[in-house]
Amino acid sequence: QVQLVESGGGLVQPGGSLRLSCAASGSIFSAPAMGWYRQAPGKQRELVATITNGGSTNYADSVKGRFTISRDIAKNTLYLQMNSLKPEDTAVYYCNGGGRNSNWYPWGQGTQVTVSS
Repeated sequence: QVQLVESGGGLVQPGGSLRLSCAASGSIFSAPAMGWYRQAPGKQRELVATITNGGSTNYADSVKGRFTISRDIAKNTLYLQMNSLKPEDTAVYYCNGGGRNSNWYPWGQGTQVTVSS
């Protein structure tokens, strides 16, 4: 089974930046698309960004222009560059298949992102 491991989260002030990484014990690009999700306490899990196997990207309106999803196929790693962070971005961030492929792999533990002064 593929094990997804998210990392790079932490505490950052509003306006700051973080870069999240998603590594796996197997290929994370076998799914037609990969994505980053987040879930805040009391809220449903939200898809924030996707990248298809063709390299096409999509973003939730709430992060458009601030977040960038990318991949390094050679390193078998998925990234999420987060800039201009807002308190509303506070959540646990997860990676998995994108969109309709959200359950392509077992969910990992996620990485906590906290944006606060």
